[in-house]
Amino acid sequence: MVVVRWFHFSFGLLGLGLTACQQAYPQPLSPPAPLPQAPHIQAYFNQVLSSRYTDPYRQQERPGDDFEQILINAIASAQTSIDVAVQEFRLPRVAQALRDRQQAGVQIRVILENTYSQPYSAYLPEQIAQLPEREKNRYDEAIRLIDQDGDGQLSPTEITERDALIVLDQADIPRIDDTADGSAGSNLMHHKFMVVDGKTVISTSANWTMSDVHGDLKTAKSRGNANNLLQVENSELAAAFTNEFNLMWGDGPGRRPDSRFGTKKPYRSAQLVKVDDVLVQVQFSPSSRAIPWQYTTNGLIGRTLQRAKESINFALFVFSDQQLVNRMEPLHQSGVEIRALIEPGFAFRPYRTHLGSWKMG
Repeated sequence: MVVVRWFHFSFGLLGLGLTACQQAYPQPLSPPAPLPQAPHIQAYFNQVLSSRYTDPYRQQERPGDDFEQILINAIASAQTSIDVAVQEFRLPRVAQALRDRQQAGVQIRVILENTYSQPYSAYLPEQIAQLPEREKNRYDEAIRLIDQDGDGQLSPTEITERDALIVLDQADIPRIDDTADGSAGSNLMHHKFMVVDGKTVISTSANWTMSDVHGDLKTAKSRGNANNLLQVENSELAAAFTNEFNLMWGDGPGRRPDSRFGTKKPYRSAQLVKVDDVLVQVQFSPSSRAIPWQYTTNGLIGRTLQRAKESINFALFVFSDQQLVNRMEPLHQSGVEIRALIEPGFAFRPYRTHLGSWKMG
């Protein structure tokens, strides 16, 4: 997980998915104008009303920025190297773009979380039968994506062109997951970033899946989970992300178990990078419990929150750190406006830390 602080928001921790967003697309009478951006820092949102694009799988025009095309464009620009660390990767057009650059001589490396490192087309019937309901729904959605003609059967051509992980494997693109350290997996490889040519960083709250980028195939009007994407052109920032990638990569697939994931990674404090006239602060997590909270990524968020004078707006998939609530409550009492959006599927889990903030607004 990454926290990048830019202007008024923390990026990399946030991933909002509101089922209420999965409605028919309203046609705004007058779409808002896009906000100005720094020359080398571009922020995108897949639900924003100031942009529209055509979903390439359902051929439906919809509001939002096209994350998949942004990824494809960055990949197509690569001349020397592409490093991808993403929890889940199922978008075939992105895989095909990586295949094309691999064939052009670009060095490509991919890291996934082990839970999502098996091609869905390779699942055995007994594996499918044992999937929990949520994972079974994910599997069914992935099969719909691979089954291009919708006949209920996966042809060899559909598998080789539409199952993203098969596309990578058949192109001999090296990939590992978080079992490469010799463990059963950290369950903490939640990154969603890509580094291109050591100078371009794309970091996003979205997994590279239909549900996180475009919307679910089974629901015609779905716009999917609300997510954000940040593209930064800066070699110093790219070097920080490449260092994080290299710690996890070790010496690559099939060799020594020298990869480091989760709390096996060394602690690194927040790093400041100047991009144009903007200070960008980046820190990677998780941190060992031996590290004092104030020095962790959540501690960085806490310090940022405490500087608020007028307002705090946060959109979170899950909120489970009571210490952040504790730091916001006195701000609310002093008149700072605080507004929160939290994914409803996680609003009533046992830890439900965020409930303490409900009285704040």
